[in-house]
Amino acid sequence: MKAAVFHGPGVGLKIEDVPVPGIGAGDILVKVAACGVCHTDLHYIEHGVATFKKPPIVLGHEASGVVAECGSDVVAFKAGQRVLIPAVLTCGRCAFCRHGRENICTDMRMLGNHFDGAYAEYVAVPAKDVLHLPDSIPIEEAAIIADAVSTPFHAVKNRARVQPGDSVVVFGCGGVGINAVQLATAAGGRVIAVDVSERKLEWARQFGAAATINAAKVERVSKEVRKLTGGGADIAMEVIGNPRTIEEAFECVRTGGRLVVVGYTHEAISIVAGKIMFKEIEVLGSLGCRPCDYVPLLRLVEQGRIDLKRQVTHRFRLDEIGKAFEVMKEGQSLRSIVAP
Repeated sequence: MKAAVFHGPGVGLKIEDVPVPGIGAGDILVKVAACGVCHTDLHYIEHGVATFKKPPIVLGHEASGVVAECGSDVVAFKAGQRVLIPAVLTCGRCAFCRHGRENICTDMRMLGNHFDGAYAEYVAVPAKDVLHLPDSIPIEEAAIIADAVSTPFHAVKNRARVQPGDSVVVFGCGGVGINAVQLATAAGGRVIAVDVSERKLEWARQFGAAATINAAKVERVSKEVRKLTGGGADIAMEVIGNPRTIEEAFECVRTGGRLVVVGYTHEAISIVAGKIMFKEIEVLGSLGCRPCDYVPLLRLVEQGRIDLKRQVTHRFRLDEIGKAFEVMKEGQSLRSIVAP
């Protein structure tokens, strides 16, 4: 089969012929319909972030497809069924899994990181983690549910706990951030979207933002947020992973409010501890999505409350994957998919 193989930072991806992956008794082999193109992969390719499995490795962790083959112990699936593959697979045995916090599983495994991913014609995964994909959801666009939609769903529902009437400021309107906007709006929040790109701010308005702020055109975003909210946002969500924007998001939060950090950075941030104490501000992290949350999430998509099709602005063949990363870096795409 054809696959986009990662050989290490600075080398990029190479389209190669590799063996179709074998499956164990509890696994299924999925013929990939589409795989979303994510900034996480760009971190591996260009920014030196290491994959757990040493290269060469097939990247790609946002996948949908059709079951091609089932292991001998698999009873929940059969060949020909449409499926969604979560980006992160959990053990189900550790203390966090047993307490319903599978998204921070101590033995989690990520597609295209711990084992070969879905920038390929086929991918092998444990059947226990895979979800049936309803016929009403388009199979190619469904791929982005696995991360770009599920990650902000967990952040909005379980960490930010957005309620009707809450003011929510979202920093970053890329593929994950735009869904934070869309989902917080669906939860009844009044969303203020922040970015430096007018194109992305226009997307944010299309996906439900009540107001937008171009951070490059104002002195302080927090000052503008206080004007729009009358004292500060109930919730601020940082979906970029930039120390400066995390700090500015913190300054946007009112007394008794919440800051939710969704974006990744390895750098330290500077926040005044006294403000956390005196204002009783919650500072929360948010990682991935719990397996149990995919069911209500798929229902929201079925009901049309989450728009998938408009998010997929670019489509590429597997051998055009380099172009997918180029349009991402240039800020032209909201979300791209690769269809083998």
